[in-house]
Amino acid sequence: QAQLVESGGGLVQPGGSLRLSCAAPRMISSVFWNTDFSWYRQAPGKERELVATADSGGNTDYADSLKGRFTISRDSRRKRVYLDMNDLNPEDTAVYFCNARSRNFNYWGQGTQVTVSS
Repeated sequence: QAQLVESGGGLVQPGGSLRLSCAAPRMISSVFWNTDFSWYRQAPGKERELVATADSGGNTDYADSLKGRFTISRDSRRKRVYLDMNDLNPEDTAVYFCNARSRNFNYWGQGTQVTVSS
């Protein structure tokens, strides 16, 4: 079983919303608490870029261009991290990856495709 499993991607029309989910089924709760989680995305022909981070201290940070439209959150009880995306536009089309990082590891999920198109 993978360390991180993303879900929630799909096809959405411009102006629509999606919620991505990243599950960490193999991570025990105490490790989840002390792990920083991030969402990255990679559009065709482009470099992978950081979208948002929710660190173990409860802080969140976003790419400047996405502030106000995207929200990252974490549910320690369910060991999940979410990315709520609103007012999507075609430039948001990409594969979205979940990342979990601590002093001891750096895990990546397999990615979930988000396509914004009419």
